[in-house]
Amino acid sequence: MQAFLLEKRPLLECMDVRHCSRHEEKMATNFQILLFKTKDSLHLKLDGDFDGNSAHELINALIAHGKSYYQIFIDTTDLKTVHSFGRAVFQKNYGILNKNLSNLTFIGENGLHMGVNPSQP
Repeated sequence: MQAFLLEKRPLLECMDVRHCSRHEEKMATNFQILLFKTKDSLHLKLDGDFDGNSAHELINALIAHGKSYYQIFIDTTDLKTVHSFGRAVFQKNYGILNKNLSNLTFIGENGLHMGVNPSQP
């Protein structure tokens, strides 16, 4: 199994300042995504505080790495906080992600806070 930590990207530009996490709450600086790749599956372990920028990082990671895997597991166990704006950003994009990627499965109770139904291990 191969594992690596995604590098931090610059903050995304705000499309609408009324709905931008930079203007509603302090951006989480402690968020990380750890990826584990196996032959048929991708595992993303989320750690830290999940805000708007974190949602964009997760979406970008799924788009960049998810298409070639049969199963994708997103482990939310180590999320400390799920901010409402982060949840809203992720929910807005979840339908498109779930439609374009195979079998997104959430692990951990914080999956409930992201507005999706987590799978129980």
